[in-house]
Amino acid sequence: MIKSELAAPAATIAEGAMVYVIDDDDSVREAVRALLTSVGMRVEVFSTAQEFFAYERLDVPACLILDVRLRGQSGLVVQEQIAAQQMRIPIVFMTAHGDIAMSVKAMKAGAADFLAKPFRDQDLLDAVTLAIAGDEERREADRSFAELRRRYALLTPRERQVMARVVNGLRNRQIAEEMNLSENTTKFHRNQAMKKMQSKSLVDFVLMGGVLGLQEAPYQKGGAGFGSDLEAGI
Repeated sequence: MIKSELAAPAATIAEGAMVYVIDDDDSVREAVRALLTSVGMRVEVFSTAQEFFAYERLDVPACLILDVRLRGQSGLVVQEQIAAQQMRIPIVFMTAHGDIAMSVKAMKAGAADFLAKPFRDQDLLDAVTLAIAGDEERREADRSFAELRRRYALLTPRERQVMARVVNGLRNRQIAEEMNLSENTTKFHRNQAMKKMQSKSLVDFVLMGGVLGLQEAPYQKGGAGFGSDLEAGI
């Protein structure tokens, strides 16, 4: 089902990355496994979605190669089940029966790629490499956000109030007036917040606040406190 040709090595992928394959056709499953392992990828194959869901997956960058028409089940349904279980794994669909409507539906639901059989070995390698790279980027973004949340949790309530106002464009004088503080005290709290957030500049500090959602979050005038879902979740 896969056009046989010498495949160039895939681009560098994350160390320890995994590729999972769900296909009820033994020959296709093993051909895909052989192709991916030939370029050094780690692969686990399954004949059913149930086997995949029961498997204890590693917490590493990964992607799933999924046949769109499994015996007794649609791959699109499996995609929905994966989303329902909040499994964030990029999916590369394979199909011998795909049509435009099916591919559009899969891509709108977040599929990384949709390959129609027969396809070139290199097409699959490229799709898998890009999917894993995307998953690695997503994981790195998650780690960065978690680190920002950790730093933000170190701020005192007053420092959070000042940070919220800085991020929303208020100057020291305006913040001082709003919070009934002296301008020097306001600067002190701002500097302490910047130090704890490990920001390199005021611009960096504001950007961090934007990532944390402080630009959209409301704050109460008069220094009563910064009431946001972010603070409640820490």
